Order: sequence, then structure tokens, then C-alpha cells
Amino acid sequence: MKNPEINAARLLDRIQQLGAIGRDAEGRLTRLAASDADMAGRDQLVAWLEAVGLEVAIDRIGNIFGIWRTDTDANPLLIGSHIDTVIDAGIYDGCYGVLAGLEVLAALKEAGVAPARPIAVAAFTNEEGVRYTPDMMGSLVYAGGLSVEDALARVGIDGTVLGDELRRIGYAGARDAPFATPHAYVELHVEQGPVLEHKNLAIGAVETLQGISWQRITVQGVANHAGTTPMALRRDAGYAAAKVAAFVHERAKANTSGSVATVGSIAFEPNAINVIPSRASFTVDLRNPDEARLRQDEAALQAFLDEIAARENVTYTVERLVRFEPVTFDKQIVALIDEAAAARGLSVRRMTSGAGHDAQMVARIAPAAMIFVPSKDGISHNPREYTADAALVDGANVLLDVVTRLVGI
Repeated sequence: MKNPEINAARLLDRIQQLGAIGRDAEGRLTRLAASDADMAGRDQLVAWLEAVGLEVAIDRIGNIFGIWRTDTDANPLLIGSHIDTVIDAGIYDGCYGVLAGLEVLAALKEAGVAPARPIAVAAFTNEEGVRYTPDMMGSLVYAGGLSVEDALARVGIDGTVLGDELRRIGYAGARDAPFATPHAYVELHVEQGPVLEHKNLAIGAVETLQGISWQRITVQGVANHAGTTPMALRRDAGYAAAKVAAFVHERAKANTSGSVATVGSIAFEPNAINVIPSRASFTVDLRNPDEARLRQDEAALQAFLDEIAARENVTYTVERLVRFEPVTFDKQIVALIDEAAAARGLSVRRMTSGAGHDAQMVARIAPAAMIFVPSKDGISHNPREYTADAALVDGANVLLDVVTRLVGI
């Protein structure tokens, strides 16, 4: 047996190859869940899994697993992420974690090692949630947080039904789960934020993940002439929406607890330059790593909505879109990540993830943690998303070392 080593050239080449799949005529990368482009990416991933000698299993929600079975019936170590993308995406988000997981298994097999338990690499369905909601759907179903029947019935932004589309592209599996509850789960990911680069650090050992609260708020006022209606007599839904947007921004900015808040989409009706808006519909994204403080942020928003509705003589409704509690990852695995990075001479810090990830779902049923590598300028969900090759290899090596510890090599 030789010491396992990451094949850097193979890993980097696969990242580029997968990143070329799903390009449109303008060169934009878009692989929405269960689309034709997603099918092409899945087909390539499955071919790579099989080439490494892994057993490929697909569950009912379309999650793909490449499984290295052993002689034991011990619960498997699970690694991975997702390969679906946002619209006009970069090539690293999610894909890096899946392909680095594949490379770890290839390196271990080539070294002739004998793990004490099965290992599997996962590519979870619809992590991004662009075509179908909620996001992180495949891992949420896998962890038992959403029924597979409910998930498969979800209607997409294009009117399609997820279950129909998975069958159409050939990735509707027959089983609810292909193997036992994981022994542990480790996800390698680009940071998607600026912290590691700003601090000149190589590795993030992610110990917590922010809670997320998404709401769609609809304000109802009265449309009227923009020139003839006195300001004091207006019931302006657009103004009320703008005040809410300013409120959540300023409150989060003044808060030292780690709160962030975003109004990411907004629409007015009738949406005319000379008409007071009768209706405003907008989303609010609230995040905080502390559940009690996230609830405080939600309560403050509710109170302000009541206040602005009374002051401006408008009404409102709230639709809750997503609500996930903050996650504290497994302390022992986080410590292993810390130790593995230090042993390779890589600078490392404990940190919080501001984005949602499959790891937060799997953490419901198994010990889990994440490894971050730097993102150039903190940019993600964007074609300019970039992580240096050396950093990608460093992260894969840390994942390799953590895996060897967790499977008793």
C-alpha cells in the first residue's frame, strides 16, 4: 500500500470539463435541476463514477451516489455536494465538492487502501432551488425533512413538475435511500464569500451555518394619479415596500450579532411611471447564526409591517417561503479539519457559512462539517466565480486526510 495522493491534474481537468457542460449560445453556464443540461452533467458524472469502479445508485428524488462498498455492514462515510447551478453560473459552486470527493475515492483506490467502512460520494438534486423550491431539496428529502412525494410534485418556474422531469431525463430512481444513514458527512466547498481571501487564509473549518428565513410580502394600496393625488391622501404600496426594504437593511447594518438582510426581488402594479402603485410584492431574506436572534429579526420585521401598514393606510400579507434553523456542525469533525490543514502547513480558521448547503440538511441525521477554500473577491453565483488551482488542490488534500481519519485508514 502506498500513501494516497490527490491527482491534481485529473481533478482540475474534471472541474473544467463539467464546467463546459450546459453552456448556451452566448457561453453562459446554466444547469438547472432536471433540465437537459443537468442530464448531460449527470451523465458525465456517472461515467466518471463508474470509471473509478464505484457502484452507482440513484434514489427517488434523483440524488446520485457513487458507493465504494466494503466487507463490513458499517454505515458509510458520505462526502459530496451538488452539480446543479444557478442561471449564468460559475464552475465551482457545488461541483468542486462532488469532483473532489470523487478524486478522494480514486486516490484511495489507487493507493490500495482498505477502508474500515463504506465510502460514498453524493451529488444531491436541486441544491440551488432555481427551477424548483425549496433549495437544498435533494439533501432535505434524503434527511427526512421533506417527503419525496411532496418534492416530486413541486411545480417549477417553467410549469414543469419535478417528478415528470426526473423521469424524462432518466434520473428517477426506485429507492427512497440507497444505503444506511451516514456515519458522517463532509462537504468541501468554495467559500462564496470574502473572508478567507481577506484574511489571507487557506482553509476554513466551518463550525456553524446561518439560519435562513425567506418571506414574500405583498402590500396592497390604491392606484391613483401621480400628479393629482395629494401626498397626505395616498395609499402607496410602493412607498410602504421601500420603507420595509430600508428598515431591514438598516437594522441588520446596525446589528453586531451577525444578522444580514436582503430584499432581493420586488414588483409593483400597475408598474407605470405616473401611477401610484396599488400593489407591491417583494421578498425578504433574513439570516443569522443564532436562532434566538433570527427570531428577533423576524419579530422586528413583523412589528414594522404592522406600523407601516397603519401609518400609510395599506394592508399586507406574508408568505413564508423557507425557514431553516442555524446549524452547529460536529465538533470532532471540525477539529479533524483544523488538524489536517495544520498538518499540511495550511493556515486555517473556524468560521460560519453565510450560505445554505446540503451539509445543513444531512446534519439532521449524521455528524457533519464543511471545508471551505477561498473565493476570489468573494464572488459566487456568477461567471466570475474563481478559486485558484492551488487552493482547489489544497482543499482536496485536506478532504482526503479527513476521510482517511474517519474511515480508519
